[in-house]
Amino acid sequence: MDEATSSDARVTITYCTQCRWLMRAAWVAQELLQTFRTRLGEVALVPGTGGVFRVELVPAPGAEPVLLWDRKAEGGFPEIPPLKKAVRDAVAPDLALGHTDRVAAADQDGSS
Repeated sequence: MDEATSSDARVTITYCTQCRWLMRAAWVAQELLQTFRTRLGEVALVPGTGGVFRVELVPAPGAEPVLLWDRKAEGGFPEIPPLKKAVRDAVAPDLALGHTDRVAAADQDGSS
């Protein structure tokens, strides 16, 4: 397996079926898959209940899952740019995120 082009990193998006958040979870998955292409080995959608919307990353087989977003703890849903940055920092630190990086740099400088 070529590390530059493929990975064993796994993202799980657990979403509430009662709340009908499948489409939101699928959209987040699509955004991650489009950005990271083969740098993620899998993005899994996991049905849940009770208002759950949680995004976790397992950067390598046997590694502990890293919680990237939990709706109940954070309130609301994740913004895509910071979520992409968190995934990038864990699995592909050399990957430029283009517009996402420019927006984050402007936010840090206080100039939007």
